[in-house]
Amino acid sequence: MGLFLIFAIPAFVGMILGGYGWYLLGWVGLAIIFFGFWEIRILCSHCPYYAEIGFMLRCIANYGCPKFWKYHPEPISNSEKIQLLIGFTLMCGYPFLFLILGEQIILSLLTAWGLIMFFWTLQKYTCSKCVNFSCLLNRVPKEVVDEYLKRNPVMRKAWEENGWQIGGATS
Repeated sequence: MGLFLIFAIPAFVGMILGGYGWYLLGWVGLAIIFFGFWEIRILCSHCPYYAEIGFMLRCIANYGCPKFWKYHPEPISNSEKIQLLIGFTLMCGYPFLFLILGEQIILSLLTAWGLIMFFWTLQKYTCSKCVNFSCLLNRVPKEVVDEYLKRNPVMRKAWEENGWQIGGATS
């Protein structure tokens, strides 16, 4: 969340200074829907952390989010990957429309820099260690994924049924 603020704070300020402060409610609403429900279903429900007992998710990315859906041990589908991309695009692109309309160029640049830093840091320090292996952003090496799947028979079975080959190429 702290990393996201590097992106969100200049966006908030720029939207307010540009005269589009009320549109922040739309962005906050979108964030609640996307991060609280939609992303949890299309991304988190495929993660081994989601399989843990309890109503709240306990993971490195979305700790504390409620688990409304059943666990899906299979890899994320192409449809879900597209939905994730659409969700990220809407969440990240939303403020830029109002920053540009409000002629907040410097805050637009700061917001863009914050977004770049957010995704760079996420990739380097979180996505490179995450066990949600089929996420678009995941950067865990295939050898590590294979070793993990060898130790997780439920997930391994679901992944192999979807074309994953331990030690070989993926489909």
